[in-house]
Amino acid sequence: MNYEIVVGLEVHCQLNTESKAFCGCSAKFGKSANTNVCPVCLALPGALPVLNARVVEDAVKLGLATNCTIARHSILARKNYFYPDLPKGYQISQFEEPICSEGLLQIDTEEGRKDVRLVRIHIEEDAGKSIHDIGDDTYIDVNRCGVPLLEIVSYPDMRTPKEASAYLQKIRQIVKYLGVSDGNMEEGSLRCDANVSVRPVGATEYGTRTEIKNMNSFKNVEKAIEFEAKRHIEVIEAGGTIFQETRLWDADKLETRSMRGKEFAHDYRYFPDPDLVPVLVDDGMLHRMQQELPEFPEDRAARFVSELGIPAYDAGVLTVERELADYFEQTLTVCGDAKASSNWVMGEVMRTLKEKYLDIAEFGISAERLGGLIRLINAGTISNTIAKQVFEIMQGDEASPESIVEREGLAQVSDTGAIEDAIREILEANAGQVEKYRSGKPQLFGFFVGQCMQKMKGKANPQVVNEILKQLLDA
Repeated sequence: MNYEIVVGLEVHCQLNTESKAFCGCSAKFGKSANTNVCPVCLALPGALPVLNARVVEDAVKLGLATNCTIARHSILARKNYFYPDLPKGYQISQFEEPICSEGLLQIDTEEGRKDVRLVRIHIEEDAGKSIHDIGDDTYIDVNRCGVPLLEIVSYPDMRTPKEASAYLQKIRQIVKYLGVSDGNMEEGSLRCDANVSVRPVGATEYGTRTEIKNMNSFKNVEKAIEFEAKRHIEVIEAGGTIFQETRLWDADKLETRSMRGKEFAHDYRYFPDPDLVPVLVDDGMLHRMQQELPEFPEDRAARFVSELGIPAYDAGVLTVERELADYFEQTLTVCGDAKASSNWVMGEVMRTLKEKYLDIAEFGISAERLGGLIRLINAGTISNTIAKQVFEIMQGDEASPESIVEREGLAQVSDTGAIEDAIREILEANAGQVEKYRSGKPQLFGFFVGQCMQKMKGKANPQVVNEILKQLLDA
């Protein structure tokens, strides 16, 4: 029997606010254990939470970006459960009245664009962290308690592990474009739980699902879903039963293992938090958040194609990351050459970022300096070959490209007399090759150009070299 995989994702996105969701403690990652805490984080008697307004604004922005209905009135609830790293004994979350609902986003699949529906986006605070790898004891770090999250819940609309990965990457791209999160999966800024089931192809009823946790990369999401779907099929084919449960993904063993029986929503005994007033989104806030939305990747790529004449593939690469697209446009503003800017950003810049494991914010060459380098090429001051040398120097030198060219004596030679002398020497030293060229082997022209550029250490003007070389060879 052939089976179809059914996948829905629950994504927790940590917001990059300065302070936590319900108190003034720092929300920054990586601080010493139990230092970013206060009576509210620790649930000390009498401590009252106050909602961070920025959390509401970020939730509305993400809802607008994913075509959600924004609730003008929503409430915060207590999600009750006991766990050692949860001092309150509950998380502040939303249940019956989420701030965003019924959204939609599109992902690119092998079959083309596909719609994935969103059930809801709601505000939630994070729990603490249990640390099990220090000796034989378990330690608790409550720094993360109260850190603001947005939980994004999809419908079970994905049918392959790759679709699930593409959806998660799309969520990451959107939150980064909005500037509400850094989307770092390794640090836990973006966490994903997958609900997986299988059913016979053509069936309309969903199978029993299991939830997978502990996936910290896009590849692990794919591998975990693939493994779990295969496990479901093997159990069913053997006459067994799939039980609804939560399972952990083991990236070392490439398998899932049972963690606990799956809780239903009513197990948490949600009820409205009596210490927090309802969340109200008025016309003013809604309008302001709409005005703050950025130009998203698809629209930006389309503009690059239509207005700048950039190939669609290049435009797609340049707009994957907002910071890279900004860098490209800033470079273009300086040099005025869209194609050259695209070639340099997609070529030398992205190669360097990959080799040195940098992001564009850490790159040592500003867009203004790169634009200046391209201007020197277009003005004929340096060749493309010399420009690559200058580019390498610029990575460890804050001087302008003009200063580097002057200091290093790299300006292009356009003196026809000097170039002609060099070419004549090359032709005399390669008389046999000249004879072959004149006997009907025009492909040797490139050989002579290369010899000339080598002799003049790459500083000869290629256009002048080509013109003079052709004249002398055809004479």
